Amino acid sequence: MKVRLPAWTATLTWKAACFIVVMCCTLAALLGALVHVEVTRQTVATAREKALGKLHDVSRAYEAGEALPPGSGLDPAGLPPKLRNLAVAGRRGTMVANRDGRPTMWAAAPADGRALATAIDYEQSARTINGLDNAIIGSSVLAIGGTLLVGAFAVTRVTRRLHQTATVARRITQGDLDARVGDPRTEDPSRHQDEVSTVAGALDTMAGSLQTKLESERRFTADVAHELRTPLTGLQAASELLPDGRPTELVRERVRTMRQLTEDLLEISRLDSGSEVVETDLHQLGRLARRVVRASGTDTEVVVVRDAHVETDRRRLERVLGNLVANAHRHGRPPVVLTVDGPVVTVRDHGDGFPDYLMEHGPQRFRSGGGKGHGLGLTIAVGQAEAIGARLSFVRAEGGGARAVLTLPDAGGLAE
Repeated sequence: MKVRLPAWTATLTWKAACFIVVMCCTLAALLGALVHVEVTRQTVATAREKALGKLHDVSRAYEAGEALPPGSGLDPAGLPPKLRNLAVAGRRGTMVANRDGRPTMWAAAPADGRALATAIDYEQSARTINGLDNAIIGSSVLAIGGTLLVGAFAVTRVTRRLHQTATVARRITQGDLDARVGDPRTEDPSRHQDEVSTVAGALDTMAGSLQTKLESERRFTADVAHELRTPLTGLQAASELLPDGRPTELVRERVRTMRQLTEDLLEISRLDSGSEVVETDLHQLGRLARRVVRASGTDTEVVVVRDAHVETDRRRLERVLGNLVANAHRHGRPPVVLTVDGPVVTVRDHGDGFPDYLMEHGPQRFRSGGGKGHGLGLTIAVGQAEAIGARLSFVRAEGGGARAVLTLPDAGGLAE
C-alpha cells in the first residue's frame, strides 16, 4: 500500500527547508569530522612525544641502575598486553588506555626480554578533545538553526510572490481580465529582475494582450450585431408585404432566424462586458417554472418535488430555463421533464445526451453536437446563470438522456 504524504510536504518551503537541513547537516558533519581528526592527531602526537621523552629518561636511568621515576617500571601493572608484546618483540611503541579509570598514555621499550614502560596522564588531552567535539556539535546545531531560519525567510518571500502570481492567474482564468500581479521589480527598470518577477511580468503582459484582444472581439461582435438589426428589421417588414405562399414562409422563417441570432449575439456581448445590472426580488420557483413552460409552448412536464423561494432576477432566470427547455426539445427527445426540488431545477430529455466536449468544457459558441442551431442558447444560459449567482451543470442522465442542473442561491425558506 502506497503511503500518501500530507499536502504540506509538497510545498516549496518544505522542500527548501529539507534541502537546507540536509546540506547543513552534511557540511557540519564533514567539517566536524575533519576538525576532530586533525585536533585528535595533534593532541595524540604531542602526548606521544611527551611519553617517548619520558621513556627515554627512564631507559637511561634503568641502564645506569638508578631508581626509576614514579609510574615507570618493568612490566608495570596496567600495561596494555598489546604494547607489552610489542616491547618484548624488541620494538618501541605508545598506546592510550585506561589506568584506574583514567585515560593514560603508555610508552614501552624492550629491556632484557621484558617491557620497560612508563605512563603519563592523558585525561587533560582527552577532556580537550571531548570539549572540542561538544563545541563542534553545539556550533553545528546553532549554524543549522540560523541557516534554516534565514533560508526559510528567503524562501517564504519567494513563495509568497509565487502564490500571488498563481492567484492572479486563477483570477484571469475565472474571467477577471483586470487582475495584475504588479511586481515592483517589473515596474522599476532600474531594478534587476529575478525569475519570479520575470514570470510575473510575462503574466501581466499576457493578461493585457488577452484583455485587449477579447475587448476588440466583443466590440466587433456587438457592432456587427447592432448594425444588422436595422436592415433585418426592414427585411422583416418587407417580407410581410410578400404574397402568401411557401417561398414567402421560407423567407420569413430565415429572417426570424437571423433576427434571433442577432439578438443572441447582442445578449452575449452584454454578458461578456458585464454591463448589465441584475435586479433581484423574491420569487416562488415552482410558479416561475410553470410560467416559463407555458410561454415556451412546448409539451414539457413540470414536477415540483419541493417548492422554494429564491431571490433572483426573474427575467434572467426565465431566460435560462426557457433556453434549457428549448434546447431539450430541439436536440433531445420527449418526454421532457422540468423538476423543481428546492433551489435546484433540473431539465431532462430522453435523447442521446450531451456531447462529451460540452460536459467537459461547457457550451461553445457556434458549435452544436446535434448539427442544429448555433450553440448560443446554452452559452446564454450559462452566462445568465453566472450573472444571477447560480451554477449550471450538464450531465448524462441515468437510463439515457441529458440533464441540465441549475442550482440557485436559496433564500432560506420553503414555499407554503
